[in-house]
Amino acid sequence: MQRTREAGPDYFHKVVDCQWACPAHTPVPEYIRLIAEGRYSDAYMINWTSNVFPGVLGRTCDRPCEPACRRGRVEDEPVAICRLKRVAADNKGDVLARMPEPATVRNGKRVALVGAGPASLTVARDLATLGYDLVLYDAEAKAGGFIRSQIPRFRLPEEVIDEEVGFVTRLGGVDLRLGQRVDSLKGLLDEGYDAVFVGSGAPRGRDLDLPGRQEAAANIHIGIDWLASVSFGHIATIGRRVIVLGGGNTAMDCCRTSRRLGGEDVKVIVRSGFEEMKASPWEKEDAMHEDIPILNMRVPKAFTHEGGRLTGVLFEVVKAEFDDRGRRRLVPSGEPDEHHACDDVLVAVGQENAFPWIEGDIGLEFDEWHMPKVDPATFQSTLPGVFFGGDAAFGPKNIIWAVAHGHEAAVSIHKFCHGQDVADRPPPTATLVSQKMGIHEWSYDNDISNDRRFKVPMRDKGEALRDVRLEVELGFDRDLALMEAQRCLNCDAQTVFADKLCIECDACVDICPMDCITFTEDGPDTEEGEGDLRGRLKAPAVNLTQDLYVSGKLATGRVMAKDEDVCLHCGLCAERCPTGAWDMQKLYLETTHAGGCHA
Repeated sequence: MQRTREAGPDYFHKVVDCQWACPAHTPVPEYIRLIAEGRYSDAYMINWTSNVFPGVLGRTCDRPCEPACRRGRVEDEPVAICRLKRVAADNKGDVLARMPEPATVRNGKRVALVGAGPASLTVARDLATLGYDLVLYDAEAKAGGFIRSQIPRFRLPEEVIDEEVGFVTRLGGVDLRLGQRVDSLKGLLDEGYDAVFVGSGAPRGRDLDLPGRQEAAANIHIGIDWLASVSFGHIATIGRRVIVLGGGNTAMDCCRTSRRLGGEDVKVIVRSGFEEMKASPWEKEDAMHEDIPILNMRVPKAFTHEGGRLTGVLFEVVKAEFDDRGRRRLVPSGEPDEHHACDDVLVAVGQENAFPWIEGDIGLEFDEWHMPKVDPATFQSTLPGVFFGGDAAFGPKNIIWAVAHGHEAAVSIHKFCHGQDVADRPPPTATLVSQKMGIHEWSYDNDISNDRRFKVPMRDKGEALRDVRLEVELGFDRDLALMEAQRCLNCDAQTVFADKLCIECDACVDICPMDCITFTEDGPDTEEGEGDLRGRLKAPAVNLTQDLYVSGKLATGRVMAKDEDVCLHCGLCAERCPTGAWDMQKLYLETTHAGGCHA
């Protein structure tokens, strides 16, 4: 079994579950402590270094960090990590002076960026300070990509987008060519760029080829196109009765936007079950809070129409059946078909990439799903100087994934432009520093008392539904932010064990509230859990994805084994230890960006 002494910083990084789960690896506990101290600008800059768009993500992130949060092992609800990020953004001071200065010397390399969304903007942020000349193309009049076009203003105010996009575009060497669509990758390459990054998103919404689609086309709209038209002010009304087809976050944005544009009877109808919907749980809750019903297990069969006008949608009612391997299929339930009358339909059943501008004879290969073949580590395509990221690389995800892709692609582009191996990835930097201030004092709050998650204040529903641009969530004020921040268990404060100081008194075992420390005979243990050590712990370690913390042999020949999965980092073991064998040491880890430096 691999011991922690040999594992390097990745072992302790993995213990900070929230940071490990974040695609951009934001140091979450660090910025939450800074918020608790009222150091909002410092907290913002830590976020900006890793995720580039703290104000945007503090409102819209898909929150992969929160299901991983250790607070969820004490109570039902994790720390509101995402909404605390917004607190840093809303309460920061003037941070412009803390942003990187434009490069004073150009390095002679030119890079084209296709699409001004979060992936391309991240690449620009990382490369601009290294002296690159960057040309950023986008067909729209403003930068931001789907951040600006597909997320409604009642969720994300435009001034937040303008500020954070502006932090990137103000950097020297960024030539914005807005309103300029790229129609040929071959033509772009012929302009002599040293590299090209494609961050054009997944710009095409899927349609439904059902009977009546053409006859009723005037009142059937593709969800992402319709949202963009609303965002840019081209659409301001919709019919009184609206059906939204689809179960993802785009469907939730469509139905909530419809309520603000005149839709009184708005419903979401989905082919899957409620729990299987792709929409985030909080997005579904917000829709239902605005009196929007969600009807599940209904498959659309036809659009009904009369005299060239849409009258409704016909649905087959289905149920789920599972085979011996657990695979699900939808079968008719035997109930009669349902007809739901409506004036407009919004189709939000998925998005797909569209690359008609990439020629087939330039050496760039596509897979069977018409997606570019992209290395998942380097983001390099089969055409060496062309890189992809965000939705354009692997299909629709969330902004935080696009940012993570942008960082990695920028590393690759920098290496490629300087003749280095793009597969050689720079390691993160990590430090472990003791938090001991006295015999029984620590430099952080290690209280693990139960505190339920605080609700984010919301605007009155009646007021919110009258204006499509009026932000619904009001965000935590500073007092609520402090109380929510104090729920963080500081899981970056690592329990570090010194074998030579241990006298095997078992004091740490007795005081541990989670029964996660055991002194026992050593034994084999593999990632597949085939050994016997995990089963012999005081509380068996059943999560095989989290390593055990195992010491070397102690004086009696036994070892100390700790289950990191259930440890709360409360520090009681270190407080109780009479010899100082246990210490609480704070991990600070940053991923390395382009140029081998930290932003």
